[in-house]
Amino acid sequence: MDSQFAFVGSNFVVVCADTTSVQQIIVQKSDEDKILQLDKRKLFALSGPKGDVSNFGEFVKCNLNLYRLKNGRSLSTSAAAHWTRNELAKALRSGPYQVNGLFAGYDDQSGPELYFLDYLATMHKVNSSGHGYGGMFSLSLFDKHWVPNMSRAQSLELVKKCVAEIQERLVVAPEKFLIKIVSEKGVEQMTMVTATGEITSGGPSSAMPSSSAAVDVEMKA
Repeated sequence: MDSQFAFVGSNFVVVCADTTSVQQIIVQKSDEDKILQLDKRKLFALSGPKGDVSNFGEFVKCNLNLYRLKNGRSLSTSAAAHWTRNELAKALRSGPYQVNGLFAGYDDQSGPELYFLDYLATMHKVNSSGHGYGGMFSLSLFDKHWVPNMSRAQSLELVKKCVAEIQERLVVAPEKFLIKIVSEKGVEQMTMVTATGEITSGGPSSAMPSSSAAVDVEMKA
């Protein structure tokens, strides 16, 4: 039950994904990083079967790095997204990858960009998008609240609205969400605890529910 969404801000792209790894009804771990950092200014959020997600994500990352080593420069966000889409299309006719993705990056010439990809090798440049059950709930919020050139504060408020909607609508809401912001300066990482709405810097393993939230859960149990 992946929940991923992303949108473009003034000079950055915000990518969010839940941190829960689930196999049928079993929670395997709650600190999974589902947003792969391809290089200093590119992110690739992937959802789907864990084997395909891991294999395809590493395949894309290693090939983009190989291109940089051979040619002395990195592909632009647009070129990297189109190459990724082409690889999905080629695999579709032999051994398809069952993965959906949100490809985000920042370039000096074109600025922040976001691309929607799915397992059928569909690709579109978008301002906002989502994948998974939770990601679908965020689309209506983007229609209502997303505006061009959003500030950082506005973007984090929109993230909180999306997470709150996912928590309300999903039968089993994810415990935490990983937030990555890619901009001219690189990638910044934060974690949001769903129960409290608190956003902290760092990865999912560093963000734990507050003591008051833990006591509340214990009392309900």
